[in-house]
Amino acid sequence: MAVNPKIEELRNKRALSRAKGGPERIKKQHEAGRNTAQERLDILLDPGSFRELDAFVTHRSHDFGLDKKKYLGDSVITGWGTINGRLVYVYSQDFTVIGGSLSEVHAQKICKVMEMALKTGAPVIGLNDSGGARIQEGVVSLGGYADIFLRNTLASGVVPQISLIMGPCAGGAVYSPALTDFIIMVKDTSYMYITGPDVVKSVTHEEVTHEELGGAMIHATKSGVCHLVAENEMQALMMVRELMTYLPQNNMEDPPFVPTNDDPLRADAELDTIVPDNPNKPYDIKEVITRVMDDGVFFEIHPYFAANIVVGFARLGGHSVGIVANQPMVLAGVLDIDASDKAARFIRFCDAFNIPLITFVDVPGYMPGTIQEYGGIIRAGAKIVYAYSEATVPKLTVTTRKSYGGAYCVMSSKHLRGDLNLAWPTAEIAVMGPDGAVSIVFRREIDEAEDPVLHKAELVQEYRDKFASPYVAAERGFIDDVIEPRDTRARLINGLEVFQNKRDSNPARKHGNIPL
Repeated sequence: MAVNPKIEELRNKRALSRAKGGPERIKKQHEAGRNTAQERLDILLDPGSFRELDAFVTHRSHDFGLDKKKYLGDSVITGWGTINGRLVYVYSQDFTVIGGSLSEVHAQKICKVMEMALKTGAPVIGLNDSGGARIQEGVVSLGGYADIFLRNTLASGVVPQISLIMGPCAGGAVYSPALTDFIIMVKDTSYMYITGPDVVKSVTHEEVTHEELGGAMIHATKSGVCHLVAENEMQALMMVRELMTYLPQNNMEDPPFVPTNDDPLRADAELDTIVPDNPNKPYDIKEVITRVMDDGVFFEIHPYFAANIVVGFARLGGHSVGIVANQPMVLAGVLDIDASDKAARFIRFCDAFNIPLITFVDVPGYMPGTIQEYGGIIRAGAKIVYAYSEATVPKLTVTTRKSYGGAYCVMSSKHLRGDLNLAWPTAEIAVMGPDGAVSIVFRREIDEAEDPVLHKAELVQEYRDKFASPYVAAERGFIDDVIEPRDTRARLINGLEVFQNKRDSNPARKHGNIPL
């Protein structure tokens, strides 16, 4: 049977729109270790699920040679598809078309899918690979960026937003990813910065490469802008698919429940001895997390940034949960500016999307020193207080060892509406560590003792028994129960089931004023 000529024309045009950069530019993209915009979507989404929007849109500017060539769909591919059967909206910038530069219609296409996502309550995933604003369109392209920023802001806390940086992302282009919930970068092939190396050199006389200024590991370790780093594009796209399994479609839904064969009553005797007898000896809190969570799986977020605190997603009894944990292996688990920022933002994300919070506490306090004080540790530390206080999702806390001073208050304590606060027998909860407290309170007595070292050791042990024991906090109701470490999994799963329908609310207001 003959094919309708109009349908054939449509097929040809659509084929052109999906390979619009031309074979030479596509070849260069591949030689640089990067996929095309369409290839990336084919990897990210379930096979055959993608439905493109605005495939026939073309740019409107005719200045500086743009009248000579028009590309169907311009420099971005937009539409929707599914990930594991769940609806997502996507846009994928096409570097093979005028460097992926953002034009008026490019921005309008992105805004359209973001507005659809808000209407239908589905996540937005952006694949960024753009040379920035299209110079030929002047202020119109800048206005396009602002239009996108507005929609990022309106969607924040309503639908999950995930940004993949698959190539260059510079100037105003970086603010859209920065407004989203998670940023994933690819080693060696992607970078982000406000101003490039040439501008930096002309203004500050610093010699710096693209990678040194805004590469994936720089943003993963130093700035904290990047949440996850992939070795290649395939891994980055698979990270998104895995991340999505922990997230709800929107703020009105619960995260997906994934049944598990891991026994909810499983006890782990190894946990009974994981905390060293020496209170100054470190251990890896990630081992505690994996031993407690379903099937030993922990999807860590921000693994390279502020490693003295650990955040990420896991499942507990099939429920998606957010994990916040002090890491004794790094700076003894102390809270500093970066750790406070990292934890507070993660807590607020989980609260916005109905993901219960599990907190593991082993914190000696806040980092002292002029660098921290001058940098605003007071303001940064207050962010965690604000985030935990504001959160209305179930909040379950396990104190494994130290919990001293203001850091005790901060780490999801009962006083900040903690729902279930448990402690291991090794927990020490006090105004400050026994050694420091004794040195202050009994300074003269220790100096006058026949054997100052022995006498101090006796006083430290006495302080630990009388004031730092978890049973002292339990007597006050600040700790709900002191449990055997091996029972942590069973107690937390039970707590999730008990508090899954809890009701907490905040005062009616336009919004609070978190100490930014």
